[in-house]
Parts: sequence; structure tokens; C-alpha cells
Amino acid sequence: MFTVVIVGRPNVGKSTLFNRLIKGNEKLKAITDMLPGITRDINYGTAQWDKKEFTVVDTGGFFSKEKTENIIQKQMLEQIAVAITEADLIIHLLDGKDGLLPDDIETARKLRETGKDILWVINKIDNPSKLNRIYDFYRIGTDELIPVSAITGYGMEELIDKIIDKIPEKMSERIEKEQIPKIAIVGRPNVGKSTIVNSLVGKKRMIVSPIPGTTRDAIDTVCKYYGKKYLLIDTAGIKRLSYYKKEISQGEYVDKLSYFKALRSIERADIVMLVIDANEGIVNQDQKIAGIIAEQKKGLIILINKWDIIRPEERDKRAKYLSDEIKKKLWFVDYAPYLTVSALDKTRLTKIFPIIEEILEEYQKRISTSELNKLFSLKLKDIVLSHSGKELKFYYITQVSISPPTFVLFVNDESAIKQHHIKFIEKLIRETFNFKFTPIGIKIKQRK
Repeated sequence: MFTVVIVGRPNVGKSTLFNRLIKGNEKLKAITDMLPGITRDINYGTAQWDKKEFTVVDTGGFFSKEKTENIIQKQMLEQIAVAITEADLIIHLLDGKDGLLPDDIETARKLRETGKDILWVINKIDNPSKLNRIYDFYRIGTDELIPVSAITGYGMEELIDKIIDKIPEKMSERIEKEQIPKIAIVGRPNVGKSTIVNSLVGKKRMIVSPIPGTTRDAIDTVCKYYGKKYLLIDTAGIKRLSYYKKEISQGEYVDKLSYFKALRSIERADIVMLVIDANEGIVNQDQKIAGIIAEQKKGLIILINKWDIIRPEERDKRAKYLSDEIKKKLWFVDYAPYLTVSALDKTRLTKIFPIIEEILEEYQKRISTSELNKLFSLKLKDIVLSHSGKELKFYYITQVSISPPTFVLFVNDESAIKQHHIKFIEKLIRETFNFKFTPIGIKIKQRK
């Protein structure tokens, strides 16, 4: 798909423009704020205008060489270099309020060296009376400037027309989105989520730093394994839930937005990979995150990361300990497979994909009503014997949906069904129809 990359100094409005361009896709919106440097990672989204589609890439801000001592800022420059190599069109976004600065001229020079098509767009021009602000920007060396206001939408129609004109005719027809599996990577801060994504993708799309909370946005990246595509969604680390309920400062406001974006990423996903620190083991926060995933009825893989820091002679003992911990503390997601991995040396990372495929197959499996009722007619006695009191009648059971597989059981008295009945029914379905790794939904309905 035709790819448009937005670059520019920090706080010129790149994320606001990104959100304006992908206006129809709320779940992909980038976090925006008046704090410079909010967008640290590359954010991908799809814009749809007049039945035409193109990919939009939001990047972190450019910094001059004198300002790249910080490791995160250096990695941002590496990310932008990756994004630019993938771009069909670059939007150099400039700040109409600040005027033309030396960094802008240097950035323009770097962008010209790429040989890519470039649109010079002047942001924060929210009405015609402010058009006089743009004249100084002609010093950047272009004959065409596009004034816009990403916040109000002023000038966006002209910008969209310019983008559409750049799309080759063979790419102009709308392409149906590929139904590729969506895999969200979640966990506490600094457990190695972004490193796992970078290792799987093979490109530095995510900033990796020992500083907790480096990833603030939920970032989409397409990964290929033996020709099959997967959409990996890296998320901000989820802190203790009490952290998000307190009175928050301006900086913590960004954390709270990141938390809600992480929750939306779980909603979007088909499968969620919960990353746990092998050295720290399963802590209370890991249990709470697993609980969120279980409530959403998503496929789940537990990745015990940083296996490389466990000494070889201690690994068998540690593996046994973590296995017991999972059974004890994550009993409510006992269907979830787990894997010890190392994102740094890529130990067992490729084993993730066969597990994903197995979960997806189960997640989308459908069992006929006749097969289900044949099973229940044979096992009905066992269920009835487990109930005491009023006579409990089971009429029939049917599967009503997939992703996850969801079953409805019709009975004469809904209130008589207890949790142990539901667990028995779930176990019966799992064992008979080989639902090993997927969550299952059981609903009870009363019928006269």
C-alpha cells in the first residue's frame, strides 16, 4: 500500500495530523499532548478517503546532532531512517507559529538526499488571516507550501488531494484489508515487550531502553513468518491499577492515556502475548493483566522472557518453579500455553508462531449442533447427578459464535446452574473437541 511518512521537529503537530488523516479509525489514534516528545515510537495507521487507502506513519521528532546525546533520541533518529526507507511520500511538517528554524532547514536537506517525493506542509495556520506566516518558509527551497491546521482541519482537503495525486493509478483502487491475525504484546513496564517485537520483525521499529515506560503508544508492526503475515501490537507497560486512579500530574497523564490504549489493543487482538520477567516471576500485576485478558476472552500465550539471565545450571529448577507458579497464580487461564524465551538472543522466539496458529485454529473452530447434543445425551446423567434440589433439565446446546468459540445451553431453570456445572461443561467440550489452548464462552438460557 502507498505509504506516507510524517516527519518534523518535536511538537509541530505530527501526531495531530496523523489522527486527522486516519480520522475514521479511532483505535489507531496516536497520543497527542502539548508536551514535546510525546511520540517516541513509529505509529502506523490506514487513511481512507473517497474509497482510496494509504498507510500513514507518525514518527518521533527530529533532533539536531547537538541534541542526540540521549539514547532514546538517538534511537528515534534510527527509527525515522527506517520509516523513510519505506516511504513513498514524505510530509515534512513545519510549525507556522514558531516560524522557520535552523533545524527545519537541516531536516529539509536530509530529506532531499533520500530522493523521495516530499510535501512541505505548514501547520497551525487555522484561518486565511494567518497565511502571511508561511512566506518565510520559502527559504527552505521549495516552490510549493501547503498551509493547514491539523487541529481544526483547515487546508486538509488540499493536502489530501495532493497525497491522492501522488498515488500511482495502479494503487488508487481501494484494496481490501488483509485479514491477518492481530497479536498484542502486553505486560508490566520493562519486561522486554519491545525487544521481542524488534527481534521478531528484524528492524528497530520499537525504542528499546532500560528506562521503564519507554513505549507510550500502542504500535502496529507487520511481521512475516514463512510467508504468513501477523500484525504485532506493542503496548505501553501496564502499571499497578491503583496508579491510574490517583490524582495525576501532567507527565502521568500520558501514562494514563497509554494504559487505555493498551486496553484497547487487547480488545483489538485475536491473541495476546503476556510477557513476564523470568527473574522476577509472576507478581500481582501479572495476575491482574491476565485477568483483563481472560475477561476479554482472548487467546493467550505466556512468554517468560529474559531466560538468558538465568544461569544454565539453575534453569531446570527455575522452569519447574515458574510452571508451578503459573498453575497456582494463573489458574483462571489454565488453557494458556507458556514458553521460556529470550528476546536478546532470540531463544525459542520462532516457537511462538506454531502456537499462534494452533490457537487461531481452535479460536475459529465450529462444532455442529448435532455433535454437541450427541455428546450431552451421553453425559447428561453425570451433570444431573451433580445437581441437588429442583429437577434440572437440559434441553439442547448449540455453538452461537467463534473467536472465541461460544456455546449456549438451554435449560428449564437458569438459576439452578452453578459455577461448577459450567466448569464441568467447559471441560467436557474441551476434552471431546480438542479445545486445548483457546478460551471458551458458556452461556445459559432458560427456556419454558
